[in-house]
Amino acid sequence: MSVVLTEVAELRLRAFIQGMSKAEENVQPGVRVSVSDGGCSGYQYALDVTSTPQADDLVYDQGRLRVYVDRTSAPLLEGVVIDYIDGLTQGGFKFSNPNASESCGCGQSFKAGDCAPEGVPCS
Repeated sequence: MSVVLTEVAELRLRAFIQGMSKAEENVQPGVRVSVSDGGCSGYQYALDVTSTPQADDLVYDQGRLRVYVDRTSAPLLEGVVIDYIDGLTQGGFKFSNPNASESCGCGQSFKAGDCAPEGVPCS
């Protein structure tokens, strides 16, 4: 499994997790990366804070952050680079996905060849 967080993305995610709550002893919180049906192009990315892997999650460490990827999403996330951008007109996590045949202008939704479900227009 190859999901890569840039140094800035890892730093932002760790800061967000630390700011949420005090970590329980012997529990390492991390981030679950997944895709689901939806968005304007068919699939949409999701980042969720968690410390409990699902039974089928792939779990690995990236720097000082635990990363969980659900097995169903893994083929669509292979080779994804997640960065964090902070600009005057745009900010947040940016996904660069080599599997995407099309991406929405919002950057949070993509189509992967002929296997993507129907998109829903941006609101």
